[in-house]
Amino acid sequence: MKSMTKNVVSTGDVIPRHEVRAALGDSVSIPSSGELIHLQFRRFAGCMVCNLHLKSIVDRYPEIALAGIREVVVFHSTTDEIRKHEADLPFSVIGDPYKRLYRDFGVETSPRALLDPHVVQALPRALANVVSSVAGHRQPAPPAIPTGGELGLPADFLIDGDGRVLAVKYGIHAYDQWSVDELLALVASARKAG
Repeated sequence: MKSMTKNVVSTGDVIPRHEVRAALGDSVSIPSSGELIHLQFRRFAGCMVCNLHLKSIVDRYPEIALAGIREVVVFHSTTDEIRKHEADLPFSVIGDPYKRLYRDFGVETSPRALLDPHVVQALPRALANVVSSVAGHRQPAPPAIPTGGELGLPADFLIDGDGRVLAVKYGIHAYDQWSVDELLALVASARKAG
């Protein structure tokens, strides 16, 4: 169960504009006029569980882009850590080591982040992915002591160009986020609703 926070964002809320600089230098406006944004809060750059999920996003990114969705991912890591671990992602990646955006959107931490059976079930695939990537020199090993800690929870927000939150999911463990199919279904449903 997610702990209580003052800044829980709900479907139908209108969020204020956030202007941030992504790790690779691009400017990101959330919301962004005329764009549908899938704002993903992840744990730390190099997190093997996060990267397992992000791999599914990257693999289907053309389909996501064709649906008119702009992906924006936030890690509670420094810009240097993101450049080291996540520079190959094909979308905007924001470093938020002080967790300002996390607070603004009510994204929390929990001791259960890593203890849930769903995370334990995903660990062998995540570990295999990391071992393969590190052995193949495609990425460095995950950080031993990540900025912002290891107990972060994920969250997903679907935000229209006017800042209205069309859908939201606060994860209850480290591997609890929308699948690509769920994201595309949410977008289709939002468009159908008008």
